[in-house]
Amino acid sequence: MRKKKWSDYLWIAELCYLFLGLFNILFAWLGMLFFCIPLFIAIFGGSKAYCNHYCGRGQLLGLLGEKLKLSRNAPPPKFLRSLWFRYGFLAFFMTMFGLMLFSTYQVFTGAPLSQTVTLLWMFKLPWQWVNVSFVAPWVGQFAFGFFGVMLTSTVLGLVTMVLFRPRSWCVYCPMGTMTQGICKLRNGKKAKEYGRTGKKDCGATEAAGQ
Repeated sequence: MRKKKWSDYLWIAELCYLFLGLFNILFAWLGMLFFCIPLFIAIFGGSKAYCNHYCGRGQLLGLLGEKLKLSRNAPPPKFLRSLWFRYGFLAFFMTMFGLMLFSTYQVFTGAPLSQTVTLLWMFKLPWQWVNVSFVAPWVGQFAFGFFGVMLTSTVLGLVTMVLFRPRSWCVYCPMGTMTQGICKLRNGKKAKEYGRTGKKDCGATEAAGQ
C-alpha cells in the first residue's frame, strides 16, 4: 500500500475554502491560489503537476465518487473529451470571468456593491449576512464574483461525478485545458507528455474511462 503524502490531503483545503466562503465571503480571495498556482507551474515548469498531484478538487471528487460510492461510474459522453467542447467551454468560462472582473471594475469606479453570489451564471443567491463594510467595495465585489465562479465549477464537478466517472470534471476543467495549451506552446513536441492523453493527467484518462 502506497504511503500517504501531504499532497494526498489537499482535498481538505478545497473543503475548507468552500466552508470559509460561506461564513466570510472575503475568504474567496484565497481561491486565487487555486487559479494562479497551476498557471505558474505550467508557465515556468512546463508541466501539469498541479492537475496530476495537487488538485484538491480532483481529490475530493475522487473521494466522494470512489470511496463513498456516490458516482454511477459510467463513461462520460465522448463530446466532453472533444477539443471543440473543451476549448469552447474554456472560452465561455473565461468570458464569464471577464464579466465578473468588469463588475468589479464598475464597483471600483462608483457603482453600488451587489451582495449576491451567482451560481451557474443564472441564479443569484443573496449573501447579505456577511459584513464587508471594513474593506473597499470593489474588494468585496470581487470576492462575491469569484466565489460564484468557484462554486459554479464545484457544482458542475459534483454533477458530472454523480452522472459519470468520479473525476469526469477533469476532462473538461477550464484550468486543465488552459494549462494543457500552455504546455503545448512551451514544450512543443514534448507536450504529449503533459496533455490530456498522458497517464498522469489528474486521473482524467483512467477515471473518465478513456
